[in-house]
Amino acid sequence: MRDDVGQLLWVGFDGTSAPAALRERLAAGTVGATILFKRNLVITDGATDLDALAALTSELHVIATDGTPALIAIDQEGGTVQRVRAPATVWPPMLSHDARGADAEAIAHDVGLALGRELRALGLDIDFAPVLDIHTNAANPVIGQRAFGTDPDTVARRALAFARGLDEAGILSCGKHFPGHGDTARPRPSYR
Repeated sequence: MRDDVGQLLWVGFDGTSAPAALRERLAAGTVGATILFKRNLVITDGATDLDALAALTSELHVIATDGTPALIAIDQEGGTVQRVRAPATVWPPMLSHDARGADAEAIAHDVGLALGRELRALGLDIDFAPVLDIHTNAANPVIGQRAFGTDPDTVARRALAFARGLDEAGILSCGKHFPGHGDTARPRPSYR
């Protein structure tokens, strides 16, 4: 039971290399996955060191003693929330798909596929995207441009297309946020 519960734990860590204690927990199966944040990336003059990121994911890709692979997640939505930046693709915010009219759903799929291929090439497994919130408040300091649209049907179609693209690239998607930030009126949080 301890191992089963451990597989449900996804943890973060400080620094740009995987601590030995974390690698040991992954190998023992007492932790199932890690999530990377900006604090885990080597960034020089605004550019992400992609070689350092690939080396880090290689360190974290541990197979537990029971054969379960440890997974690695990241937030790579596009727009404001994308941990991996240039020289990787810097993606526009998802609300920009509104300007694409009838092609927006196909473009969301293609963005998910291309973004997913980049993540896969860097050794990542899960993207905490797409954002499923509906942009219902122009003054919303949290979601804004991160949403795929301003009505539920549009958001659902585009977000699902984006998720299908990620899936085709071999990346698991994780829709967020529940119950949602679509009409949030509090100050914007700092994204670390």
